[in-house]
Amino acid sequence: MVEAGRSLPLGGKLSRALLATLLLHAREVRTADQLIDDVWGEHAPSTARTSLQNRVANLRRVLPRDLLETTRNGYVLVIDEDIVDASRFERLLARAHGASGFEKVRLLEQAMGLWRGSPLADLRYEDFAQSDIRRLEELRVNALEKFLAAKLELGACEAVIPELRRLLDAYPHREQLRMKLMVALHRSGRSVEALSTYVDWHRTLGDSWGIEPGDAIRRLCDDIRRHAPELVVVQ
Repeated sequence: MVEAGRSLPLGGKLSRALLATLLLHAREVRTADQLIDDVWGEHAPSTARTSLQNRVANLRRVLPRDLLETTRNGYVLVIDEDIVDASRFERLLARAHGASGFEKVRLLEQAMGLWRGSPLADLRYEDFAQSDIRRLEELRVNALEKFLAAKLELGACEAVIPELRRLLDAYPHREQLRMKLMVALHRSGRSVEALSTYVDWHRTLGDSWGIEPGDAIRRLCDDIRRHAPELVVVQ
C-alpha cells in the first residue's frame, strides 16, 4: 500500500495478508473468525485471535488515522474506493460498458493502465485470495479484449493485430478473441491470413477434441469469404 508516494511499512506476510483481505472487502465488516480463516486458513494456531488483535493494532499505527475501525461484529476498512486499484478498475469497466468510440477506448485504456503485473501477486499462494485472483484476471483479459475491439472499430486494424496475436498466444482457446483477429486481418487486406486463422482453429479443435468451431466464427469465416459489406469498418 502506498501513501504520498511511499510504500507503507506493513510488516511480514501475515500483516500483509490481513490488510489484503480487508482491502478485498473494503467497507464491509469482517468478523474475527472470518479474518482468522482468511489469514491462517486450516492452520490457525491457538493464539490466532490474540495475534490478529496485535496485527490490527500494528496496522492502525501504520495506516492513516481512522481508516481501520472496530465494530461490535468485527473490523472494517473505511476507505475511499478510488484508493484501491481493483475497485477503480471495475468502475472504469462499468463506465466503458455504456460508452462508445473514443470515450470507450479512453476509459478502457485508463483501466488497463492500473495493472502492474499479476493481480494480488503477493498472495498468489493464499487460499483466501484464489477466487479474487481468478476473477480479476478474467476481468483483465476481458477488458483488454474489449479495448482492442474498440480500437478495431475505430479503424486501427493493423495496429491491433500484434496485440491480438500476443493475447491469443496467452489465451489460445478464446474463440471471440480469434474472431477479432480475423476481422482485423480482413480489414487490413489480409483476408487469406484471416481464413488461415480459422482453418488452424478448425484443425486444432478437431484434432484435440473432435469438435467443431462455434456458429459465430463459422459465420464470420463465410462473411470473409464473400467479402460481406458489414465487415467494412465505418470511418
